Amino acid sequence: MAPVVPIRVLLCDDVEPFRALVRAQLAEDPAIEVVGEAGDGDEGVERATDLQPDVVLLDLTMPGCDGLTAIPRLRRFAPRASIVALSALEARLMAEDVLGRGASKYLEKGADAAAIRAAIHEAYAG
Repeated sequence: MAPVVPIRVLLCDDVEPFRALVRAQLAEDPAIEVVGEAGDGDEGVERATDLQPDVVLLDLTMPGCDGLTAIPRLRRFAPRASIVALSALEARLMAEDVLGRGASKYLEKGADAAAIRAAIHEAYAG
């Protein structure tokens, strides 16, 4: 039996404790591997360019280069990566804009661990 090749995920959020929480939640799924982290959109684009992850889990509200600005740049420099956008903003207000810029999925930051893992799997599957 061939080993499972994990979905390679880049976490991009300016709040390190939140990244640590999500990293721990994602570690519960053997089909997901966190391959890198970034604290803002510029660093996220740089890390995605270097790592070429399968999925970028991207916060929309960060200082400096925010997630909305980073989405088109991620599409350009890591074109095979799916983007799952996370934000504390209400989904019904942001989802259309986020998806229009090239994200695959949109979740509110209050989503539970199972919903985040499911969104990663769905985004990866296309």
